[in-house]
Amino acid sequence: MKLIWWGIGLSLLFFLAGGAWFATYIYTPCPLTEERLVYIPQGSGVRQIKTLLADQGLIKDDFRFLALARLSGKAGHLRAGEYNIPPHLNPLQVLRILENGEVVLHQVTIPEGMNIQQIVTIFEQDNWIDSQRFTALTRDIEFIKTLGLNQDSLEGYLFPDTYSLARGEVTEESIITMMVNNFLSVWKEITANSTSDQVRQQILILASIIEKETADPTERPLIARVFLNRLEKKMRLQSDPTVIYGLDNFSGNLTRKDLKQETPYNTYLIPGLPPGPICNPGKESITAVLHPADAPYYYFVSKNDTTHYFSTTLREHNQAVRKYQKPNSK
Repeated sequence: MKLIWWGIGLSLLFFLAGGAWFATYIYTPCPLTEERLVYIPQGSGVRQIKTLLADQGLIKDDFRFLALARLSGKAGHLRAGEYNIPPHLNPLQVLRILENGEVVLHQVTIPEGMNIQQIVTIFEQDNWIDSQRFTALTRDIEFIKTLGLNQDSLEGYLFPDTYSLARGEVTEESIITMMVNNFLSVWKEITANSTSDQVRQQILILASIIEKETADPTERPLIARVFLNRLEKKMRLQSDPTVIYGLDNFSGNLTRKDLKQETPYNTYLIPGLPPGPICNPGKESITAVLHPADAPYYYFVSKNDTTHYFSTTLREHNQAVRKYQKPNSK
């Protein structure tokens, strides 16, 4: 009986010692004094995660981490992504962060007036997308149909905004879908979906031109009115940004030769609107088309201070051109 009691006592002692040894690992914080950024790739198992965390000094490389993950039921629920792990956390706290999916969200801003290729460049800078795949999807008619649009290009429909993106959780499709859904939400807000697809496309084309013509928000309704007045009178729009959009290799300096080059977007030569938007306009430019100013203007010319001089007659316009610009403006 004494041997049995000794055996029970030793077993209990070993059990308590083992429990203390395991608990020490679980609740001992790492010695790091600053947060660490760690990326857990999609499909990572708990062993790979242990190695990644240990390499960053966030946990001690110990099989007890695997035991903890499995005994706590968290092993199958650790989420991929990019994490900012605060200092002085113990292994259990680290596991909770990964289980909860508290990933880092990066803010990516797409300014108003960017065309598709400029948007691609922004997303490509931090390796969010494959540029060729993204570009191809914006022209994939079947994919575009899945977004609820009947267009051959998404130019004009990638809404400019600040987007929150998480590493490992976004694809080219998901980013495009997010931007188009944002556009559709804004469109519904300002129009209640009261226009046909064709009319919406025409509004977006004109809004995209307005977006590129002025950086002054207060001028947008006036410029909208100028173009609408010209369209009503069957006058050519003569918009420099449309010409630039249609050029394959724009040098940065619009020339008289450029203005004479025949492209579908040269509104010095073609009547009416170009075939599609020339950029992705913001809400204010779209609203300007829907609610233009009440004004008799048919012309405007830059005053070289981000604003424009508006004219009713060609004579007045030519005088403004001589005053503010070389005679190559609208």
